[in-house]
Amino acid sequence: MEPEPDPIRIPIGDVFDLHSVPPRDVKAVVEEYLYEAHRLGFKALRIIHGRGIGVQREMVRSILSRTEFVTDFRDAPAEAGGWGATLVNIR
Repeated sequence: MEPEPDPIRIPIGDVFDLHSVPPRDVKAVVEEYLYEAHRLGFKALRIIHGRGIGVQREMVRSILSRTEFVTDFRDAPAEAGGWGATLVNIR
């Protein structure tokens, strides 16, 4: 049995692009990102999930809607990704 690989360290900033995250890992990675961003004191975030058919967008928004420190979220303006990205405010 092969040992589990070490977790990948991702720098935490106010923009998080999910294009490099395998779909099976999106839920866990977004949850961890939100908690780390909150811990580090970020107040506004942009999560880029892509346009596609909306599966990742809905997954991200489902997580946001049940995260207690998220105050609101909405589509990004067109110049920041439009409906392919979600702006998030956290307290």
